[in-house]
Amino acid sequence: MTTAIQQHLDEIREIAAEVLEIEPEEITETSSFAEEHEADSLRAIEILARIEKKYNVEIPQAELPKMVNLRAVYDVVAQHAGWAA
Repeated sequence: MTTAIQQHLDEIREIAAEVLEIEPEEITETSSFAEEHEADSLRAIEILARIEKKYNVEIPQAELPKMVNLRAVYDVVAQHAGWAA
């Protein structure tokens, strides 16, 4: 994994942890936001809004159902931000 990918994952993890009010270490790449971290739809929207602001990218809310864990969030953001895979 490249350093840019890891940096983005770490930044997204920090955003998610802040919104979910948990420690960043509790979020793995595959831990489910809803099932393991008790995220509801409002928190998901808040995570999305903070990510959009941080990376200056627009992500349609239709993408929210895909954004179930850290890796999935990264993949959606990478697609819309034009980050190389």
